Amino acid sequence: MNKKETNETKIVVLGGLGEVGKNMYCVMHKDAIVIIDAGVSFPESELMGIDYVLPDFTFLKENEDKIKALLITHGHEDHIGGIPFLLQSINIPAIYAPNHAKELIAVKLQDKNLRYDNLFVYTENTRLKFKEIEVEFFRTTHSIPDSHGISISTPDGRIITTGDYKFDLTPIGPMADLYKMATLGEKGVDLLIGDSTNALNEGFSNSESVVDETLGEMFDKCKNNRIIIATFASNIYRVKHIFETCYKHNRKICIFGRSMENNINISINGGYIDHKELLISPEEANNLKPGEVTILCTGSQGEPLAALSRISNGTHKQIKLRPDDVVIFSSSAIPGNALSISKTINKLYLKGVKVYTNNALADLHTSGHANEEEVKLMIRLTKPKYLMPFHGDYRMLKKQADIGINCGIPKENTFILKNGDTLIMKNHVITKGESMPGADIYVDGNRIGQIGSAVIKDRQIMANDGILVVIANVDMKKRELLIKPNITTRGFILVNENEELIHKIETKAETIIKNSIQEPKTTFANLKTEITEVLYPYIYNLTGRKPIILPIILDIKRETK
Repeated sequence: MNKKETNETKIVVLGGLGEVGKNMYCVMHKDAIVIIDAGVSFPESELMGIDYVLPDFTFLKENEDKIKALLITHGHEDHIGGIPFLLQSINIPAIYAPNHAKELIAVKLQDKNLRYDNLFVYTENTRLKFKEIEVEFFRTTHSIPDSHGISISTPDGRIITTGDYKFDLTPIGPMADLYKMATLGEKGVDLLIGDSTNALNEGFSNSESVVDETLGEMFDKCKNNRIIIATFASNIYRVKHIFETCYKHNRKICIFGRSMENNINISINGGYIDHKELLISPEEANNLKPGEVTILCTGSQGEPLAALSRISNGTHKQIKLRPDDVVIFSSSAIPGNALSISKTINKLYLKGVKVYTNNALADLHTSGHANEEEVKLMIRLTKPKYLMPFHGDYRMLKKQADIGINCGIPKENTFILKNGDTLIMKNHVITKGESMPGADIYVDGNRIGQIGSAVIKDRQIMANDGILVVIANVDMKKRELLIKPNITTRGFILVNENEELIHKIETKAETIIKNSIQEPKTTFANLKTEITEVLYPYIYNLTGRKPIILPIILDIKRETK
């Protein structure tokens, strides 16, 4: 990246395009950079051993001296989960976050034993200035408290990022500030960076109050049953209403799941959730009548180790299912999780309990993201000249671009980008710029970015076809194979049940080594390569499998008398 100072404004997207996760982009004007969000995504099943997926921080590392602040829109993992890893890699002078997000970030840093003293709270009335970059905030509605959109002004024009949002006229929390959005629109918005997650959904999204009504009806219907509710730990407004409903129905609440416990404690301490007195221990819950208890837990996505999965399996140490239990999934399936959710539901049915899920007849969940008509409303309020769909798969980005065109934005003024792409804004005109590094960075334990595609591929092969180890003792000085190679395997075949096959592989390995070692120029590296390259097709022809082949060559010098 050329670090030469330029007069135009750059928007650099590091994550959040072509995906729902690891949201991160930044705005640079001359020698000042502000970053918006620093999220993670969670690995797909094929990314074996990977804990998190991060954006590529290369651009920020190369321009570290220009970074002025990190701005956070709200406290969900796909917007704040990358902060501990970012702080370990790059010096960030200040982080500005709404109050609830700030508390969540503080816990994350504490868990990583990271001390950071420049974490500040902003409100919708806060105004920040970093040289020629001016920042202000506006309140939005989402499934977590204190969600905000951000307005960023430079001499080249105004950029608005919506963050995650919806328009809910009967929200559980505060109303979105439609007036401020409209005011910014009247002042002039050059670029709108808009949430695309639910752009494919027609109409308006359901209000959170509709879900509240449905849950209240469920509690009335099941007043003599123990109720187990699985929902997203991050959906604080849903959790808030469950507390309110339990209070009205004289029920105590028992919580299971570390993320649920942490988020609820933070929300209670921050004043977002009332009725702390309803919380009880598992021992107390087991001693109360069924109609006096609500269990609130994680596991709405069928995660194998989550509380609800362990309850359905009968492996939970403290909670055992009863025939008259009622299980409510106050959630929707994240793409890719439908099968695991279905398995969990089937196990619950086998236990004889009643299960309720979100469907056309029972509104047990609503999204925190804008449907098509809400996307239109955001565009109408802010009146952008240009539109950059954000936060979504390609089909979602494309749909929002189409919505923008239908709202009067010229097609050439819409940008469907990829991670690493940039936009250049100069004198209120925006064009596509150069591309930056935008690859996924993997976190494996304490290692950040040290695991590449080759390692992932090897893990996939080992999971599917196993590993075969060839151990050979040679005397390189005398160019001799001392004993017949020994074959051991893991995840490929059982040696004691496949003696004939193992004998064939050993014989083949013996021939390869004897032939190769006779060459005067043969080194250990040459020998290992030869074993791998010859054995690989040989084993595939015998078995139809492609295990990883690991040669171990020991140089043993025989004593001569």
